[in-house]
Amino acid sequence: MFEYQNEHYENRNQMYNYNGMPENGPAEPHKLSASPNPGHTGKKARILKKAGAITLSAILFGGVAAGSFQAVNYLTGYQTPAAESAAASAGNNTASLLQTASLPSTADGKGSLDVSDIAQAVMPSIVSITNKSVQEVQNYFSLFGYGYSGETIPQETESRGSGIIIGKNDTELLIVTNYHVIADADTLSVAFNDNQVYEANTKGTDPDNDLAVIAVPLESISADTMSQIAVASIGDSDSLKVGEQVVAIGNALGYGQSVTTGIVSATNRTLNSNRNTANTSEDSADQPAYIQTDAAINPGNSGGALVNMKGEVIGINSAKLASTEVEGMGYAIPVSRVSDIIEKLMNETTRSKVSEDQKSSIGITGITVTESVNSVYGIPSGVYVAGVTEGSGAEKAGLRKGDVITKFDGKNITQIQELTELLQYYPAGETVELTIQTIGSDNAYTEKMVSVTLGHAVNSGSQSGSSEQPETNAQKDMSAFY
Repeated sequence: MFEYQNEHYENRNQMYNYNGMPENGPAEPHKLSASPNPGHTGKKARILKKAGAITLSAILFGGVAAGSFQAVNYLTGYQTPAAESAAASAGNNTASLLQTASLPSTADGKGSLDVSDIAQAVMPSIVSITNKSVQEVQNYFSLFGYGYSGETIPQETESRGSGIIIGKNDTELLIVTNYHVIADADTLSVAFNDNQVYEANTKGTDPDNDLAVIAVPLESISADTMSQIAVASIGDSDSLKVGEQVVAIGNALGYGQSVTTGIVSATNRTLNSNRNTANTSEDSADQPAYIQTDAAINPGNSGGALVNMKGEVIGINSAKLASTEVEGMGYAIPVSRVSDIIEKLMNETTRSKVSEDQKSSIGITGITVTESVNSVYGIPSGVYVAGVTEGSGAEKAGLRKGDVITKFDGKNITQIQELTELLQYYPAGETVELTIQTIGSDNAYTEKMVSVTLGHAVNSGSQSGSSEQPETNAQKDMSAFY
């Protein structure tokens, strides 16, 4: 509410100065001059007095007539066209503005739906994802003399996110989400729009782009659930404009589906590697680009949909900036940028974690090649082969100490944790293709493809202790057996 008391407003642009007008402007007001004949002064005064009286009578008569005319109009309900227009404008100002603003956008389909219509149309294609895993955590009781110092114990953890139904094949319903939503999962479950929960398996992953596709077997989904879900409509994120309205839908905080709305704050935004800060430069060719929005994207929204006002998915909600000095900065992966990646993931073999007796191993000890090691020693990014186990699949495939694994079964490998994660889905005895960088006689690295038959995993405790470190002892990570 505005307070006008003791305030003074002045618009200096409306201060008139006739002296500064051009020649064709208003003429300068005439001034009364002293009469050359003083005898006529009284006569002129009487004439002016009579003229003033007549003018005053006319004004009073006109005011009374106008008032009577308005009173009759009020009693009869009649309004002039101008009055009707003014009343309509005053009484429906908001609606009028909305209608005017929507006219140009309606022609090209933008803003043609209400947010409630969008939510109703899109929610059947959004799912909630629950990730359950067992992780080793420090036994804090060891700090008080219970157990061994540094001892770890297994602990079940649970996290939640969102996903978007993007298609189906003959046997599966396919859902796209963020990789970090399903990473390290022992079991995955999906809750559909009707709150029915089904188990899901990993279809394909791309950690570099934070993308994953999971699958739910069609045979396990009831007919009632199938009748209440839908495949999302995919839009064109390349045509987004800054200021365009968008809607974010997802499983915020794990409470169930919720809807927030905002605008596109920026396009082609890049994030730093820790995903907690944004780069100001919008032309970073070596980093993925994101849609920035002020629509609230909270924990649990990851993997959910960012949709335009036609109800089309134009982004996959991925991250937000969280800081006391930051507000309204969320990020989504543009679907047009990753459409080829998603299609590739949809066509990969569906996998679930193998049983303990089927866990596999390549037959190497390896270590991550960090960025600093890459820049100083020129070793390609990936997993450095510190040693090869005798008689293993790696040895039979021709891997040597000093080789660097860059891809496993077509998936990029930049750190050893990614290789560990992938091996959990491949049983012993399966043959996979590895892409490696191997050093030649000219001390230059060349790319090579090898086929490795995975062996049975063994206890790595005794193996890693005897493994050799690569020549680059500058990195601190311990090598391990894989």
